[in-house]
Amino acid sequence: MKLCVSTLGCPTWTWSEIVSAVKDFGYSAVEVRGVANEMHVPRIKAFNADNIEKTKMRLSDLSLEIACLTSACYLHKSDKDYVAEGKEYMDLAAKLGCPYIRVLSDTDPQPSSSVDLTMVAEKLTELAVYGKSIGVMPLVETNGVVADSDVMLTLLKSVKSENVGVIWDIHHPYRFFGESPGVTYSKLGAYIKHIHIKDSAIQPDGSIKYVLTGEGDVPIKECISLLKEGGYTGCVSFEWVKRWYEDLSEPGIVFMQYADYMKKLI
Repeated sequence: MKLCVSTLGCPTWTWSEIVSAVKDFGYSAVEVRGVANEMHVPRIKAFNADNIEKTKMRLSDLSLEIACLTSACYLHKSDKDYVAEGKEYMDLAAKLGCPYIRVLSDTDPQPSSSVDLTMVAEKLTELAVYGKSIGVMPLVETNGVVADSDVMLTLLKSVKSENVGVIWDIHHPYRFFGESPGVTYSKLGAYIKHIHIKDSAIQPDGSIKYVLTGEGDVPIKECISLLKEGGYTGCVSFEWVKRWYEDLSEPGIVFMQYADYMKKLI
């Protein structure tokens, strides 16, 4: 398994600061979910036509890879052309040698009241077919309604392409549906290509508080054991959601703590 970190956790850092820091902390991959004030990854300056080759050379020099381009393509929505946006992400991923993009079938981590999964499957099929032609796979995150593994499995089986996979965000099935890692992995293991890891604890008022890795009750150790037993060799990506919660600890602290914690497990 490879240590990876999402740029969601360092919203004020430049691209140069990100790659230098994560290399120093012992990571081997980066998941791109915005850099500084730019959330639309294809518009990030380091990836434009003038800079992309220099960016690739810098990553190579540091022995770092880009594990996933994490979009905000909401396939359950019809307010814009999210398929076109997904293809834009895929085109960039192909240029970067990145195998995956993330798409969503629900808006928030907690499940919505209703999602048209038939529409999601149709859009996901179009992205999967397009991605296969350029060597990029769309991954659906276990987020919202599809954090329920049975619902996710129904969606995946309705996609008319084998070029589709799952980001197992280990937090959401456990926290919102009470699924044990064993249940989630037994149903989705064959589709899992990328992992999101974050820890949390339930507060006295019932709210969720994100905490340092290992300080909450999310069964991270059990998840890693299942992945090891299953022969998983991909990335375990730290998704510290500081961009959405400014009061969370600073990235320089938590990135190092996560790396130290995870190295002992993997």
